[in-house]
Amino acid sequence: MHIFVTGATGFIGAAVVKELIAAGHNVLGMARSDDGAKSLAASGADVLRGSLEDLDHLRQGATAADAVIHLAFVHDWSNFAASCEIDRRAIEALGSVLTGTDKPLLVTTGVAGLVGPGQVATEDDVVPPDFPLPRVSEPAALALKGVRASVVRLPQVHNPVKQGLITPAIAIYREKGVCAYIGDGHNRWPAAHFLDVARLYRLAIEKAEAGAKYHAVAEEGVSMRAIAEAIGRRLKLPVKSITAEEAPAFFGWLANFAGYDMPASSVQTRKTLGWNPTGPGLIADLEQLDVS
Repeated sequence: MHIFVTGATGFIGAAVVKELIAAGHNVLGMARSDDGAKSLAASGADVLRGSLEDLDHLRQGATAADAVIHLAFVHDWSNFAASCEIDRRAIEALGSVLTGTDKPLLVTTGVAGLVGPGQVATEDDVVPPDFPLPRVSEPAALALKGVRASVVRLPQVHNPVKQGLITPAIAIYREKGVCAYIGDGHNRWPAAHFLDVARLYRLAIEKAEAGAKYHAVAEEGVSMRAIAEAIGRRLKLPVKSITAEEAPAFFGWLANFAGYDMPASSVQTRKTLGWNPTGPGLIADLEQLDVS
């Protein structure tokens, strides 16, 4: 297939592009910068210059492709609602040229917040209407009429350099000089190695089942205490518990997530796609954390 990939130069996107090309697909990747364009070309992909806000170029890329993988997102946590609105418009622009074509659209979202604390999220769960943060990507994609849309829900995707929301937590730990967790630290975050996630995207776009929700989850849940302790060992920083009341001052915007229990299952995804994650676990990668 000829596959258009947004976010093709990002942490996950670059791995997805390499996975697709290695499997024999042709890739058109979107790049915002000269460096990104050079990196994409060096990987063997064709390049479309543009950004997530450039709806004409998004439509151009989707029109030229047999399938679309949407990975781009504006990671401005200080204005998350605006970032979500940009993503909604991008998904609708992609869908506008895919309607009636039977070309698959695979959109990216997350596993967090699908169920209440202590419950394990599954592929059957839907985004709750009363979720306190905007969750527009999945509903926008699955609401498209006449489009073969499906969704990949991401956990904390990691290698020794990046680890999803754990990466900004590490920056906070460095700044504060201590690795904190909230309460007993038993709340859990699901995780997967970035190469396993890249393989899942390839399998999902090849399967292209309309309405499917795939969980890119290798580890159902790793406790925040274990995460903080692993980082503390690697950075040689003390580790301590803080109260929920102290969390906003310590974590800032990340406090909304730091105490959240969000385990997730991928049993259905593994069965449907034949996906078998084999990469290192989250703690193993944190033990090798790049401290440069």
